[in-house]
Amino acid sequence: MNHRIGGRKFGLPSDQRRALLKGLVRSLLTYQTIKTTETRAKDIRIIAEKIITTARVDTLHNRRQTRKYLNDETLVHHLFTQIAPEFKNSTGGYTRMTKIGPRRGDAAPIVQLELLIERELGLPTAPVKIGR
Repeated sequence: MNHRIGGRKFGLPSDQRRALLKGLVRSLLTYQTIKTTETRAKDIRIIAEKIITTARVDTLHNRRQTRKYLNDETLVHHLFTQIAPEFKNSTGGYTRMTKIGPRRGDAAPIVQLELLIERELGLPTAPVKIGR
């Protein structure tokens, strides 16, 4: 029995599953909206909301924790300076899932997962010099 085991397997080995979810979370934080299958979006939503909740308090420890997952200093800076301040007054519910319909070919349910941000933030294009 699999009691207290969370998450879905997606028919992938654990390293490939982690890489898939990490890439989708990075795309969500970069572009503020992605289209994916419903089951993937449900797992991405959990991870993204935990990361945004961590980023609401700008400390060195929180930056290192998010950097450990995102592996991109530009995206971490974008998250802490532009995305997280938008959610300063909310306690959760940072994303919205909208059903689009079945995918052509295998009829997998497709959803659009987006961040609930009032304005378009733009992409983190050039690396920002941090530190020295």
